[in-house]
Amino acid sequence: MLLNDINFFSYLNNLQCFEKYPHVAVGVSGGPDSIALAYLINKWIKSKQGKLSALIFDHKIRSNSEQESYYVRDILRDLNINARILKMKKNKLIKKNMEQARSNRFEGIITFCNKNYIQHLFLGHHFDDNLETYLIRKINGSNFEGLGSMEEITYFKKIQILRPFIKIKKKSILSFNKKNKLIFVNDPSNKDVNYTRVKVRNFLQNNKYKKLIKNDFMNLKKEMPYYRNMVWKCLIDTIAEIKPKSVKINRNTLLKFDDLIIEKIILLCLKFFSDKKYKARSSKIKLFISEMKKSSFKIFNLTGVSIKKNDDLLTFFQK
Repeated sequence: MLLNDINFFSYLNNLQCFEKYPHVAVGVSGGPDSIALAYLINKWIKSKQGKLSALIFDHKIRSNSEQESYYVRDILRDLNINARILKMKKNKLIKKNMEQARSNRFEGIITFCNKNYIQHLFLGHHFDDNLETYLIRKINGSNFEGLGSMEEITYFKKIQILRPFIKIKKKSILSFNKKNKLIFVNDPSNKDVNYTRVKVRNFLQNNKYKKLIKNDFMNLKKEMPYYRNMVWKCLIDTIAEIKPKSVKINRNTLLKFDDLIIEKIILLCLKFFSDKKYKARSSKIKLFISEMKKSSFKIFNLTGVSIKKNDDLLTFFQK
């Protein structure tokens, strides 16, 4: 998609997922991606007679983070965008852990949306971000599902998460900002090689194999829908009973599948109980599968969900 007002408005209107006068939120770090997104959504929301809340999160990971937040707020106000600064709670303060800071920012914004009955949250992740996430997860030994990285539309704690830039390259966003004379800030942490994401970003920018990695990622994204359909079919074949507080699956049927499919079925069962942003680690699920195959298996705990064997059934429940 060529990034401009017409294409962006058409994209959002074709989604047909918004109420008549929508109230939406956008997470704004102040970088080129989130500023461009806030600018476009603000124009679109006015055409819908809706409301936009631009949310800036002061993660307090740097000494001048408060000053940066006010500067981003001023940039948005100059664009006639309603902006609000959310602050990190004192009991969640961290030191130089950027991934944890990102997680806390996401949690803080989601909490605000829920409290203010906002059903739609826009985030500025773009194609290059997604490629970085793919490579980070590949390095960390993520499973097939995890390698799919960020999706265009997902749901978390009843909030619809939209990433309309996820197929757009960063250079296109920078061109859009230049054309529209949009001011943005450069986060100094984006150049700090102590962070894994920065190391991966530098690798992708300078490595002659970037095209190969990109093709690998794109092929995976094409295969993902077929793979997910197969996993859901296997889950349906395995499910014995679903209740508000428990899920039962047939152990013998489950064991007919290979371990990769079993792992995905387990993840789907866990989703009945957990709103956690991060799923159970693949290594922990593999350990469960190994234990579950033993005749002596009785009970196991995964991310706060207990899995108990009763005859030929595995019961998932939370106490």
